[in-house]
Amino acid sequence: MADAASRDRWNHTASLLALLTNCHRDPKKARVARPQDYHPHAKAQRSRHEQKPRVGVDVLKQVFVDRRPFDSH
Repeated sequence: MADAASRDRWNHTASLLALLTNCHRDPKKARVARPQDYHPHAKAQRSRHEQKPRVGVDVLKQVFVDRRPFDSH
C-alpha cells in the first residue's frame, strides 16, 4: 500500500515537472518532456522491459546482403 501511495504521489509530481519543463523549453533546441522522464518508478520499469536484443554483424549481412529473413536460432 505504501508503494501505491508513492507511485501516486510521483505521478502527480512527474506531471508537474514535465509541464514546467515544457512551458520553459526552447522548441528548436529541446525535445518535449514526458512525465515518465521524471518518474523514478517508471524509469525502473522502462529500463527493465526495453532492453534491445544484441546481434552480430553477420545478422546484418544475412538480412541486407543475402536478403534472407532473420533466423534467431
